[in-house]
Amino acid sequence: MIHQTVGQLGHFFVILSFVTALVATVAYFLSALGLRSTAQVELVEEPQLAYAGESSFGGKTTKRKAKSAAQVQTPPARDDWRTLARWAFYIHGAAVVGVASSLFYIIYNHYFEYHYAWSHSSRALPVQYMISCFWEGQEGSFLLWLFWNATLGVILTRTSAKQWEAPMMAIFALVQAFLASMILGVIFGDSFKIGSSPFLLLTEAMPDAPIFTADPNFVPKDGNGLNPLLQNYWMVIHPPTLFLGFALSLVPFAYCIAGLWRNQPLEWIRPALPWTLIGGMVLGVGVMMGGYWAYETLNFEGYWNWDPVENAVYVPWLVLVAALHTMLIAKRSSTGLKMSIILTIATFVLILYSTFLSRSGILGNASVHSFTDLGLSGQLLVYLLAFVVLAVALAASKWKYIPADSEEASVYSKEFWVFIGATVLCLAAFQVIATTSIPVYNKILESFGKISNLALPADQVAHYSKFQIWFFIIIALLTGVGQYMWWRKLENKKWDALITPGILTLLLSAGLIAFGEMKNPVYMTLLVASIFALMANGSILLDVVRGNYRLSGGAIAHIGMALMLLGILYSAGYTKVISINNSGLLISKQEEFTKDNNKQNKENTLLWLNQPERMGQYQLTYRGQRIEARDVPGYIPRNDVEVIEGDFHGIALRDIEQNGKIYHKKGDTLALYPENTYYDVEYREPNGKIFNLYPRAQVNERMGLLASPDIRHKADRDMYTYVNSVPNPGDENKWEKTETYSVAIKDTFFLNDYVAILDDVVRTNEVEGMEIGPTDAAVRAKVRVLDKNGEHILSPAFIIKNRMVAHPAETSDELGVRIQLNEIDPRTGKFTFAVNRTQRDYIVMKAIEKPLINILWIGTLIVVIGFLIATVRRYREFSKMKNKAA
Repeated sequence: MIHQTVGQLGHFFVILSFVTALVATVAYFLSALGLRSTAQVELVEEPQLAYAGESSFGGKTTKRKAKSAAQVQTPPARDDWRTLARWAFYIHGAAVVGVASSLFYIIYNHYFEYHYAWSHSSRALPVQYMISCFWEGQEGSFLLWLFWNATLGVILTRTSAKQWEAPMMAIFALVQAFLASMILGVIFGDSFKIGSSPFLLLTEAMPDAPIFTADPNFVPKDGNGLNPLLQNYWMVIHPPTLFLGFALSLVPFAYCIAGLWRNQPLEWIRPALPWTLIGGMVLGVGVMMGGYWAYETLNFEGYWNWDPVENAVYVPWLVLVAALHTMLIAKRSSTGLKMSIILTIATFVLILYSTFLSRSGILGNASVHSFTDLGLSGQLLVYLLAFVVLAVALAASKWKYIPADSEEASVYSKEFWVFIGATVLCLAAFQVIATTSIPVYNKILESFGKISNLALPADQVAHYSKFQIWFFIIIALLTGVGQYMWWRKLENKKWDALITPGILTLLLSAGLIAFGEMKNPVYMTLLVASIFALMANGSILLDVVRGNYRLSGGAIAHIGMALMLLGILYSAGYTKVISINNSGLLISKQEEFTKDNNKQNKENTLLWLNQPERMGQYQLTYRGQRIEARDVPGYIPRNDVEVIEGDFHGIALRDIEQNGKIYHKKGDTLALYPENTYYDVEYREPNGKIFNLYPRAQVNERMGLLASPDIRHKADRDMYTYVNSVPNPGDENKWEKTETYSVAIKDTFFLNDYVAILDDVVRTNEVEGMEIGPTDAAVRAKVRVLDKNGEHILSPAFIIKNRMVAHPAETSDELGVRIQLNEIDPRTGKFTFAVNRTQRDYIVMKAIEKPLINILWIGTLIVVIGFLIATVRRYREFSKMKNKAA
C-alpha cells in the first residue's frame, strides 16, 4: 500500500507543479502590466488633474495624470501580483523537487510495480546507475529540465533587478507550465492525453498483458535494467550538465522577450550577458561530455559521429556562441543588436526543436540517441510553435524601437569582424540543421499526401565534415584578426601588427607539415588557420594580462578553440589502425565486415586464447574472459566464478585474490555485475613493458552484441581497443561427439588438429574437489599437446574411491578440448581417453592509435576557463550598474 502512496504523492506534486506554474505565469503577467490588486487601489477624488506626460509599457501608450500633493505623499502600493507570483513559483519549485524525490524513491527501492522503475532499472545496478535510470526515460529527462529551470528561476527572483523580474519570470513560468504538462499524464476520452506520467503502474501501462489477467497483483521480481550503453559514469553527469545548458539558454531568451515587451530592446543585453556566457560554457561542456561518453562507450572509433541528436544539440550551441558575440557589439551597432535579438530567440527555439527531434520519434532509427514516441509529438509541436509565434510576433511588433546606425561599419572596425564571425557560425549551424531535418521534411510532405525520396547521407561523417572543416578554418582565422581589431592593434588602416604572428604561423606550420609528412591540402589549411589563431590570440593574451587579467577571457577561449581544432585534426585525420589482418583470410562474410571493399576484414584481427599475435610494434595476446565483482577491484577470471542465473550473484570456485589480498574464499557467494564480460587483451611493447586493456561486450536480448572500448591514455596518443565479434558468453560450450583414443605411454595421437603425446601416468594424492584417503587410489596422466606457440599440459585423473570409479574431465579453453581418462588396461599397457572438441575461445578485435587527442580535451578545458573569466567580468559589470541604479 505504501508503494502506491508514493506514486499518488508524486502525481499530486506533478499536478501542483503544473497549476502553480500557470498561476505564476498569470500573476507575473499582470504584475508586468503594472496592475495592482483591487484591494490596494485608492479611489481619491481630485477636481483638478492635469496630464503630466505619457508612459509606454507592453506596447501601449497611456496618458499619466499629475497627482495632487496628497497623492504624491502616499507610499506606493505593494505589488501583490508579484508577491503572489513569487510564492506560486516557489511552491512550483518545491513541487518539482517533490516529484523528483518520489520518482527516485521508487527507483531506489525497486518498486517494480511502477512501469518507469520496471522499464529502466534493475536490482543489479549500483547507486550511480540508479541515478542514470532517473533520466533514461522521457519523463525523467523532462523532470530534470524542470528542476534546473525551477532552480534558475528562484535564483533570478532573488538577484534580478525589480523592473526585469515580472516580464522575464512570466516567460520562465510559462515554459515551466509547458514542461510540467509533459509529465502530467491526464487522459481525456479514449485517446487524447496531456503528458506521460512517470508514476503509472504496470497494470495501468499494460492493462492487456496476460499476466495481469491471471494475477492482477503481480509484481515483477526485477526490472529490465538500464540500457547497457548508459552504464557509464559520464551518463551520471552528462545529462544533468546538458539540461542545465538547456535551462541556461532560457535566461537570455526571457531577458530578450522582457526587453522587447518593455520597449527596451538594448537594455536587456547587460543583465543577460553573464547568463549567456555561462550558458554557452555549460552547454558546450555538455556537448563535449557527450562526445567523451561516445568515445568511451560506443565503438564507432571516435567522439563525434554527426548523429542527428548530437547535431540537434550542437546547432543551438553554435547559435548561442554567435549570439554572445553579437551581444558584445550590440551597444555600438544596431545591426549587432538586431542580430542579438534574432539569435537569442533562435537559440531557445532550436533547443525546443532539438527536443522535438529526439523525443517525437520522427528520427526513427536514424539516431542511437532518439527516444520512442510516447504520443507526445503533437504536444511537443504545440510547445515549439507557441514560443516561435510569441517571439516572432513580439520581435516584429517592436522592431521599430531599434535605432538605426548613424554610419556604416568599416572593415577596420571590430564590429564588422565580430559580425562576420557570428555570421559564419550561423552558416555552419544552418548547414548541419538543414541536413539533419530531412526526416522532418519527409514527414511534412507525407502529411500532404506526397512521397519524398530524400534520405540522410549514407556517410554522414564525410558529408558534414567536408563543410564544417571549411567553416572552422574561416572561424579560426577570424578569431585572430578579430582579436587584433577588438584591442585596436590594427590602426590607421594598416595590417602591420599581424606580420609577427603571421611569420610565426608560417614557420611553425611548415615545420609541422614537413615533420608530420602532411599531404592533404585541406588538413594543411586547417593546421595553418589553427596555428594562426593560436599565435594571434596568444600575442593578445600576453598584452592583456600585463594590463588586467580579468579582460583575458576572450583570448583564452579562442586559444582553447584553436587547440581543440588541432586535437580534432590529428586525432581524427591521422588515426592509425594497428590490428591489420595479415593472414590473408576473411574473418567474417557478414555485410558489416565485407562492405567498403572488406574494410573490417582487413582492419580486424582474430585472437585465439593465449596465442600471441604480432600487430605493428606490439605483441598482443588474448588472456581470457573477465567479470566484475561488486567488492573486488579490477576484474576476475570468469572461470573462477559460477554465475547464478538471474540472481546477480555467483559462487567462488576458487579463492578470489587481487594484489595479494583474498576477498572471497572458495565456496563464498559474491555479488556480481554479470551483464558485462570483459576481454583481457595483453599488449607487449618493444621494450618488453606490458599493459592490459579490457574491452567490454554484452550480448543483449534487445540490442544484440553491444561492445564498448577500453582506452589506454598516453601523453601523445590513445590506444583504443574494442571487440567486434565474440562467442556468446552466456552460451554453454557445444561439445562435438566423443572420440576415443587408446594409447600407450610415449604414443602420439591428435587432439583437435593438435599433436598430443602421452608422456606418463603417475600416482597422485591430490585431485581438486576430492579427498583421497589411504584406501583410495588415484593416478594422473600427463598429456603434452603441441601447437605453433609451444606446448600445453593436460592432466586428466582416474580415481577409485570407496570402490567407485571417477574420471573428472580436464578442459582447455585455448585448445577447445575436454579430455577424460576413462580406462586403464594393465594387460596391454593402454590408456583410453575420451575426447570432446568445441569452438576455441577467441575474440575479433580492432585496435587503433589516436595521436594528440589530449590536445582536444586540454583545449576544451581552456575554453571553459576563458568562459569563466569572461562570465565573472560581465557579472561584476552588471552588478555595478545594478547597484548604481539602486
